[in-house]
Amino acid sequence: MSLMLVAGVCFAESRIMTGAESVDEYLPMLKGKRVALLSNQTGIITPDKHVLDTLIALDVNVVSIFSPEHGFRGTADAGEIVNSSVDEKTGVPIRSLYDGKGGVSQEVIDEFDVLVFDLQDVGCRFYTYNATMARMMAVCAKNGKKMIVLDRPNPIGFYVDGPILDMKYKSGVGYLPIPVCHGMTLGELAMMINGEKWLPDGAQCDLVVIRCKNYTHQSKYVLPVKPSPNLPDMRSIYLYPSMCYFEATPVSLGRGTAWAFEMYGHPNMKGYKFSFTPKSIPGAKYPPQLNKKCYGVDLRKKPSIDQINEAGINLEYIIDAYNNLNLDDHFFRSFFELLIGRDYVRKMIKQGKSAAEIKAMWADDVAKFKTQRKPYLLYAE
Repeated sequence: MSLMLVAGVCFAESRIMTGAESVDEYLPMLKGKRVALLSNQTGIITPDKHVLDTLIALDVNVVSIFSPEHGFRGTADAGEIVNSSVDEKTGVPIRSLYDGKGGVSQEVIDEFDVLVFDLQDVGCRFYTYNATMARMMAVCAKNGKKMIVLDRPNPIGFYVDGPILDMKYKSGVGYLPIPVCHGMTLGELAMMINGEKWLPDGAQCDLVVIRCKNYTHQSKYVLPVKPSPNLPDMRSIYLYPSMCYFEATPVSLGRGTAWAFEMYGHPNMKGYKFSFTPKSIPGAKYPPQLNKKCYGVDLRKKPSIDQINEAGINLEYIIDAYNNLNLDDHFFRSFFELLIGRDYVRKMIKQGKSAAEIKAMWADDVAKFKTQRKPYLLYAE
């Protein structure tokens, strides 16, 4: 606990506690039940204690582990197929949700009574954990299973930005009709999925959310564990909503370096002194422009963190690369619309519109969503 001085008044600032830490709140719901856990390396209660180890130490009958994108240990590449396995430490079977088989078998569903969900999200629609949560809510709703979400703060929960997904572009990187940056925790989003009846056939999941303590949407929460291999620090997370669109272009955003999402470049970009060369490394085995010297922009020191967050989604980076490379339609891949969620953004970039002009197009979406989400917010704005 630290002390803060504001306007001459001294008060205590309490540490943010995740839902996973409030073991006494959810343990009674697990006693005598067959429990499945959907988690990864971010599901920690203390720096050296994972929620899995805690549950087993408390004699909870954990029958299976579900692992999301990047695997249970969080080391696999983006989108990489991860085979099911067994957790070496506990002997609990790991059921990979990224094994390329596209779903959960009825046999596996029948193994458990309660699903405990504990993943650290980063607050963007195209970060796949929210889609994983929605899919598993649907599984639980269809099969009469309870789902307990151990909530965690949204590290960019202090703003809402981006267009609401046009559902004709629904995919694993855009699964819900929400803006790119929704400003909600996964617990709040789960409540909204239920309340807005976004599950198939309007089904509703038997849902319990274990709330964070001492968190508000203005909190600047620093993640204690990196959520995936290519988001190594808070700067990369803050830049992520602006940089991810390069995934749908030939431009490297730094995968294959220690600073993914903190730079961008291409072998043919002109007029830049800064350069980097993507290499094959753990978490980025086959990065774009592998072993090619890329010229471009270094975002590791400038802009400042405050400037990044004040700007929200900043399309100036992708507009700069588009104008520099002069590839016209060869710059964009179809994946671009899956990430940004609307068809007008590509068109406006090609027309030479500014980042501000494009952003103005989704202002109504942001206002609409802020109103729509209000009944589901668990924490002060």
